[in-house]
Amino acid sequence: METQQESQQDGKTIARIDVNRIMQAIPHRYPFLLIDRMEDIVLGEEATGIKNVSVNEPFFPGHFPGRPVMPGVLIVEAMAQTAATLVVLSLGEAFEGKLVYFMTIEGAKFRRPVAPGDQLRIHVVKERHRSNVWKFRGEARVDGVVVAEATFSAMIMG
Repeated sequence: METQQESQQDGKTIARIDVNRIMQAIPHRYPFLLIDRMEDIVLGEEATGIKNVSVNEPFFPGHFPGRPVMPGVLIVEAMAQTAATLVVLSLGEAFEGKLVYFMTIEGAKFRRPVAPGDQLRIHVVKERHRSNVWKFRGEARVDGVVVAEATFSAMIMG
């Protein structure tokens, strides 16, 4: 695996970024920032977001008492945040902190529940980019097993 220093030299890949760099790129904050770090970033193409699911998440007391399950819509949101961070990293500093709005969500499927203690590995791949509209395919896995997938598009406002 490349180190971050080596990956920055080629200008196309970044091995890993932390939550502080994610917060520079997108405006989301607690309790709605749903990715903790990103890995294997290929600018303009694909990336993997990591979400460590904790029992302390603010949605668990109500979803569901006695059987905490991460809401599927929040898994899709985590996919979108991974994609939005990839877009901003790809476009550069001028786009940091810009808002990215969902336009479509298609083919969302939820394969199994996500619970406290799980680590979501969210892989997003760009399918298309035209002007300020980007379309991605996302897949979330826990322990190598697909738990959710969706195709979505978003518009960056800049």
